[in-house]
Amino acid sequence: MNVEILWSNLLEQLKSELTSLSYDTWFSETKLHKLDNGKAYIIVPMNIHKKHLSLNYSDIIKENLFKLTDSDYDLIFLLSDEIEDENEKIEEKKTTNETIKHENINSNLNKNYTFDNFIVGNSNKFAQASALSVAENPGLLYNPLFLYGNSGLGKTHLMHAIGNYITEHSNKRVLYVTSEQFRQDFVNTNRKDGDGTNFNYMDFFKDKYRNIDVLLIDDIQFLGGASKSQEEFFHTFNNLHNDKKQIIISSDRSPDDLKILEDRLTTRFTWGLQANIYPPELALRKEILKKKIIANDFEHDIPDDVIEYMANNIGPDVRKLEGAVTRLVAYSTIMGGENITLDLAIEALKDNISKGIGEKNDIQRIQRIVAEYFQITIEDMRSKKRSANIAFPRQIAMYLCRNMTNESFPKIAIEFGGKDHTTVMYSVEKIENEIKVNKDLANIIEKLKKDIGGVYN
Repeated sequence: MNVEILWSNLLEQLKSELTSLSYDTWFSETKLHKLDNGKAYIIVPMNIHKKHLSLNYSDIIKENLFKLTDSDYDLIFLLSDEIEDENEKIEEKKTTNETIKHENINSNLNKNYTFDNFIVGNSNKFAQASALSVAENPGLLYNPLFLYGNSGLGKTHLMHAIGNYITEHSNKRVLYVTSEQFRQDFVNTNRKDGDGTNFNYMDFFKDKYRNIDVLLIDDIQFLGGASKSQEEFFHTFNNLHNDKKQIIISSDRSPDDLKILEDRLTTRFTWGLQANIYPPELALRKEILKKKIIANDFEHDIPDDVIEYMANNIGPDVRKLEGAVTRLVAYSTIMGGENITLDLAIEALKDNISKGIGEKNDIQRIQRIVAEYFQITIEDMRSKKRSANIAFPRQIAMYLCRNMTNESFPKIAIEFGGKDHTTVMYSVEKIENEIKVNKDLANIIEKLKKDIGGVYN
């Protein structure tokens, strides 16, 4: 609330408490100049107002100020010409402060994340194309853009790439934050500044989140349980969307699966475009590893058979793939600068490799490999959970079990938590029909078959 709104509210209250004559005579032409260090500076039209208001109305003004601000103020009455010079100083200071404020609220973008160094494959090309479309036409095409997928698949990279592209090609004001930063900034609005109000903190918050052209908010699922922060984000979202400002949101699950957030928020997340990022297929994992190697200009070359080994065994998490390269090179250095060979890689990465021991049968092996690919647990796969990020991998695993083993529908159903065998039949039929029209899914199925290997064909 600014001083004009505050004084307007106070005058409305005084109007109800005073006679119309008293109000019109002594208050109708007054203004609140500022609140500063426990003092309220009030502009009056004539000198007689100074004395009369001070002697007769100070208490009622102070009482109403306290009701509106929860703070006590000493009153100082001034004529307009007494503050002309002060006004000029205030405007100059205000301009300076706004400049500082805008400079301090930086975009938080990581310049290293761009579209140029985002490796595109079948599993993420739709999300990448969607992100680039938004970057080229912010606020016009897909608003909001909702990116979702498991951790480590490139959502954050794409968000920064959008922001960097927009800042490079326009003068638009871009802000990237995590949901935790948004929540913390909102909590700070409850603090009080030197004059005993939270106006400055609230103004700073609104300027940061609403006086922008593009808002990128990462990991929105972490607003779950923070009802007041969700309320504020709801209003922030509406404000930006109504002004045709671009909003980009990321999550580890789709809007339909964000049960921890209020329905009115998740409904708005579906207004624009949703883009899922799937775990990278083998070819893409190899490209990611090669890009990491080239970018870091390591002293030793990493042979193709080592890259193949890492791509097949580390798993789909891009961060883990990149971390494996760093570990391998560090291990080589520690071991005296040895050339990197497959044997050295096997030894260096033995704690990083996804292990496949302990399966009692081929169905459990397929469950493990599919679960690792989609970054869910085997317990989830065998559970009754129906969220899309679990149900879809479960259906794929059932399909693969039926097509790559000699097990019956009832046997497969038992291994998936004792489900009815008709559930398996439905899943198999669904995946069979979908891979006929969905090339990306067909590629994923083929990749999983190669990873599974050694099972009945």
